[in-house]
Amino acid sequence: MPDETTDHAVVHRTITVGGVEVFYREAGPRDAPALLLPHGYPCSSFQYRRLMPALADRWRTLAPDFPGFGYSGTPDPRNFAYDFDAYAEFLDTFASTLGLARYALWLHDYGSQIGLRHAIARPERIAALIIQNGDIYADVLGPKYATIRAYWDAPSPATRRPLEEAVSEDGFRHEFVGEVDDAVAARVTPDLWTLHWPLMDTPVRRALSVGLMEKLEANLAWFPRYQDYLRTRRPPALIVWGPEDGYMPEPAARAYLRDLPDAELHLIPGAGHWLLETHFDAALPLVRDFLARTLG
Repeated sequence: MPDETTDHAVVHRTITVGGVEVFYREAGPRDAPALLLPHGYPCSSFQYRRLMPALADRWRTLAPDFPGFGYSGTPDPRNFAYDFDAYAEFLDTFASTLGLARYALWLHDYGSQIGLRHAIARPERIAALIIQNGDIYADVLGPKYATIRAYWDAPSPATRRPLEEAVSEDGFRHEFVGEVDDAVAARVTPDLWTLHWPLMDTPVRRALSVGLMEKLEANLAWFPRYQDYLRTRRPPALIVWGPEDGYMPEPAARAYLRDLPDAELHLIPGAGHWLLETHFDAALPLVRDFLARTLG
């Protein structure tokens, strides 16, 4: 029987990582150069469902659901910290379990901080970076951080309540379509929130989602370390960015050039945080060209 990853189909698998049953998507030949795709919030590996088969003719793509997200297991919080360190360690173990020795890494949303912690720990593995709306520069954070900052500055039930309210089906919907114009928003499938919210609507998963927002403050202390990694290691990098992003506007993309002056920067007009949903046809040729030159 032929290996099902030798064509362009995405296959769906589970594997045990650190005692947790983990769901992941895979496409492309097993012996092809690899691209690892950690997801952002509030999503799962589902966000890469179009990208993976579009690259599978030349590259092996792998996208796990993080513990507590999507179809992966939800370990007891006493056994899994649900913070950026825990997710970076998970990503390391996931890659090791699948025998990945060297690969390109996609950085998006929370996945940018998780991925960069992984890159700092395993620099020898990282062949290239694709950076898509992932913020690591504190001086250019967008206006949508105001709600989270209000909680950081004065923690209380009142300032925490907006974070809790954001962890809802309507809150998820707003994250996907709340900052682009109606014509662009119409390109975003409602499946992103209507299918994902029932998976997240459990006490542990709601709590971990709010907790990650709270822990973003401590994550700011890592920003100089991320920047130092980029400046010191200078990995080949493609920056493909949707500037209509209330958390990570255009200056957040340009800030990467401070530490990666040779990076390729592409701002996609009209796109926001979820450009693979709305401007896929504009992004794909850029990604394929970059991977062909950096991974082969």
